[in-house]
Formats: sequence, C-alpha cells, structure tokens
Amino acid sequence: MTRRTQFIVLGVLLAVLAATVLNFYRTRYSSQEDAPPSVSLEARFTPLGVDNPALRLDILKRFLALEYKGVHRSIFSATAPPPPAPPPSKQPVVASGPPPGPPPLTVDAKYFGYVSDFGGSHRRAFFATANNEDVIIAGEGDTFLGRFRVVRLTNTTADVEEVSSGRRATLILEEPSPNG
Repeated sequence: MTRRTQFIVLGVLLAVLAATVLNFYRTRYSSQEDAPPSVSLEARFTPLGVDNPALRLDILKRFLALEYKGVHRSIFSATAPPPPAPPPSKQPVVASGPPPGPPPLTVDAKYFGYVSDFGGSHRRAFFATANNEDVIIAGEGDTFLGRFRVVRLTNTTADVEEVSSGRRATLILEEPSPNG
C-alpha cells in the first residue's frame, strides 16, 4: 500500500467517525423531552414543617454538659491501654471452695460373706438385698443388681463400682446377727 492510499483510507475513516458522532448527538438531544431538565435550587427547597423554630437551649446545655467516659488513649500508640479497674462490689466476696462432688454411692445390698478356692486366688462374694430376701453370688468383675460391678474382694471388704457413672463404694463385711 502506498503512502497516498494510506492517507485516503485515513480521510475516509475520519469522515465516517465525524458523521457518526454528529448523528449521535443530533438524535439524542433533538427533542426537548429527552433533554436533562434544568432545575434551580430554589425549586427543590422545601422547608421543614416545624411549629416552633426557636433554638432549644435546654437540650443544647444538656449536650454540652456530656463528658466522654470511655477509655482515653492515644490513637498513635501501639501499646494496649491498661484494663479498667473493676467496679467496687457492694456485697462481700465469699470465697467458695470447689463445687461439691457427686453424692456418695449407696448400694442396696449387704456384703455378708465370701468363698474362695483352695489357692485363694478366685473369690466369690455373697450379697443380700436390702430386704434380706434374695442372696446374690458374684465374683470379681461380675455385675449384680443390674448396675453394680464387683471390683475387688478381700477378707473384710468388697469394692463395688456403679457401671453407669464409675463411682465407687466399699462394702464392709457384716457379721450375721445371732437371731438369724
């Protein structure tokens, strides 16, 4: 393409651009309905409907008397402000100990005897229910009354554990009364 042809193409493109811009502005603002409305500032102003426009000095004095009660610190300092002092309490502080633990375990059975094999390694305990009608025989690791497990048996005590909570109690060997 020669230099002369390039100038001709450039001239044609500029003429098309000028015609397009002229057409755009002529069609956009040709009618008065599409033109942006001209509004004066006085036409938009509507005063508030206040009955008494006098300055309320009582409210102004109340606002002027207010003081900031928050934390006063420099916004240019990177250190945190000290914590606020705790307000004085009106009630005396009562030092309470740790919360009370669960109530002691009560077993509705009496440990009244045991039996062991010849070597003494395998023992079985005899438990009587609270009304002395039933006798339960249980070895170490066995459960009785549906919720207690025998943990350890000795000559004088039986350590029992509640299966659901893991609480423990020690039953002492009770001698039978002479009346039976």
